[in-house]
Amino acid sequence: MASADDIDALLPQTQCTRCGYTGCRPYADAIASGAAEINQCPPGGAATIAALATLLHRETRPLNPVNGTEGPPLVAQIDEDVCIGCVKCLPPCPVDAIVGARKLMHTVVTELCTGCELCVAPCPVDCISMVPRATLAAAPPAPEADFNRERFYAHNIRIARRAHEQAAVLAARKQAANTSQA
Repeated sequence: MASADDIDALLPQTQCTRCGYTGCRPYADAIASGAAEINQCPPGGAATIAALATLLHRETRPLNPVNGTEGPPLVAQIDEDVCIGCVKCLPPCPVDAIVGARKLMHTVVTELCTGCELCVAPCPVDCISMVPRATLAAAPPAPEADFNRERFYAHNIRIARRAHEQAAVLAARKQAANTSQA
């Protein structure tokens, strides 16, 4: 029987959540446990479904339309003239492909963007659009799955570290306030 690691190795690692899970690894875990079907990954499309079917000795199935449709690799583009620097697009980017600072224009590092589309919905001024990677002049190829996985893990470690540091600062402030009131 194939492991979740074997399954995860076949997924595109866009971390788009369109499969219904919080990322590629949770989806791989669900497939391995029998809780999910192999046809829920729009970015991977038919090729990924076929690879999973071969690995798991299952029948190939069409992509479940509930999860979306297969299409060309996408990349986010920010209309820099419209961007207000709200930073709402930064946290949802699973690979930190968007750079910018509060009240300053943001931009997408095309080489890092997985095309997950998670940055689009939080944008209050609709300045982010998804375009086929092939339509960009001199567009680099989509990042490899292993690279995406490494950046996603690094992103999660950074987020967890910041949350831990913020909790420590808040605890210290609370301790100081309690000490000064005593």
